[in-house]
Amino acid sequence: MLAYNMQFGAYLVAWRDRLELWTLATIVFVTGGVWVFVELADEVMEGESQAIDRAILLAFRNARDISDPIGPGWVEELGRDLTALGGVAVLTLLTLAVAGYLWLIRKTWLMWLMFGAIGGGLGFSTILKHAFDRARPDLVPHDSVVYSASFPSGHSMLAAITYLTLAALLAEIQTRRALKSYFIGIAVLLTLSVGLSRVYLGVHWPSDVLAGWAVGASWALLFWLLLRWLSSRSETSDC
Repeated sequence: MLAYNMQFGAYLVAWRDRLELWTLATIVFVTGGVWVFVELADEVMEGESQAIDRAILLAFRNARDISDPIGPGWVEELGRDLTALGGVAVLTLLTLAVAGYLWLIRKTWLMWLMFGAIGGGLGFSTILKHAFDRARPDLVPHDSVVYSASFPSGHSMLAAITYLTLAALLAEIQTRRALKSYFIGIAVLLTLSVGLSRVYLGVHWPSDVLAGWAVGASWALLFWLLLRWLSSRSETSDC
């Protein structure tokens, strides 16, 4: 019995140390994301990002006709399909679908936590857009309908928040490391694809997208940190 208690105690210490390491790493990444956003915001407000923004945006265009994105017609259509993955309608439907799954498996506390993270992110994105009120790119024609300010990119920010948050949730209820990595990998791929499509379609400056990724990923990481803390408290109380 004594040997068992010592083994269990050692397991708890190792698990606690690992949790503290992941917590520290998460805090570092969140701080880095916030720093990137603040630096980008400062450069955008002072107009220092304009030159590189223009150069990158034009790199996605036909040199002979800047109204034409590079690549054949099907690539342009693919860009519209990818950008839709960061739209409010798609993200809302996906969130509701995952909410239904969590409700069916009796993880309602995760469901409400998810709603808070994604809903709060949507509100925060709206506040940031109104605060900076940056004009959309007028260098090339827009290949997608836009109706809000440019900085930060709402599609990029909400894609990062939603996909990374959902991936964290799904990874939390899995035991296999391969599945955890798979969910996170798919979330990162979707987030990057949405952001790049916004620049390709000419509706956002690259700095808008980078800022959206930075603050969106930071928001999702904060949620993941909260999720891990709540899970650790639950496991401790069960012991």
